[in-house]
Amino acid sequence: MSDEQDTDGDDLAGLPESMVRLLGDYERHLVSERDLTPHTVRAYLGDISSLLDHCVRLGLDDVVDLDLRTLRSWLAKLQTTGRSRSTIARRATAARVFTAWLHRTGRLPADPGAALGSPKKHKTLPAVLRADEAEALIRSAAELADDGTPVGIRDVAMLELLYATGIRVGELVGLDIDDVDAERRVVRVFGKGRKERSVPYGTPAGRAVERWLTSARPSLWVEGSGAALFLGMRGRRIDQRAVRDLVHRRIADVAGAPDIGPHGLRHTAATHLLEGGADLRSVQELLGHASLATTQLYTHVTTDRLRRAYQQAHPRA
Repeated sequence: MSDEQDTDGDDLAGLPESMVRLLGDYERHLVSERDLTPHTVRAYLGDISSLLDHCVRLGLDDVVDLDLRTLRSWLAKLQTTGRSRSTIARRATAARVFTAWLHRTGRLPADPGAALGSPKKHKTLPAVLRADEAEALIRSAAELADDGTPVGIRDVAMLELLYATGIRVGELVGLDIDDVDAERRVVRVFGKGRKERSVPYGTPAGRAVERWLTSARPSLWVEGSGAALFLGMRGRRIDQRAVRDLVHRRIADVAGAPDIGPHGLRHTAATHLLEGGADLRSVQELLGHASLATTQLYTHVTTDRLRRAYQQAHPRA
């Protein structure tokens, strides 16, 4: 397990009973009030377990004594043990969310996390496909689907929709049939925190989804399929791993293309929208980013491409 996923699960064993109960209350808050995914809940609880373990080692046995100095010493300890900048930044965020909850629920008289800084993450440019590579990706899947198999037709529809909308893989597999408005060519998506947004898609994706629904989905449908838009081989809602495997397999068919997964297609869709003239706010809304700063990463991608094109083409570059 990388330090990005390390949650110090053993810290819980040394905590006082009062802190263990507190973690239970916090878990219920994360699940029922914030509606976070199980993975995110586990990550938050692991981070806070680590923080509380640090408090106990410093002689603090009650969260009422938690202050800014303790938070900073916890992050400093993580740094000395070799944690990456991104891990420390994530844990600082987890601490701020936790102390805000403690203050809001009356467990702390003030919120020390409000003044807690964190190291800036190193932002790397995501790998994206060129427009011709994206077209080749879908074309390779379409050629395999020419035999009319339900799985092949489904795969084309999923690839078309991922690239057309830029939605997350978790959002794709969570779609129900009623989430697709074929007349308006809009798909209703529930993103992080169950926030709802509507995302448009184009004619090719519309044709692919319509073909899947009319001529292929009925072949995979079983009693327990429910309203799921995309089904797996056994007729149940398709899972994220199957979609990731699909994208990697089809990318391997495109000569020279970077090996990306569904999130790489999301990067690609955002980059192509900006390169085509879409404004940053619109792309932010389409992608479901809470912060414009997240969307601005894609401007670095397009600027980097422009710089390379300039250096290759301009005689005085």
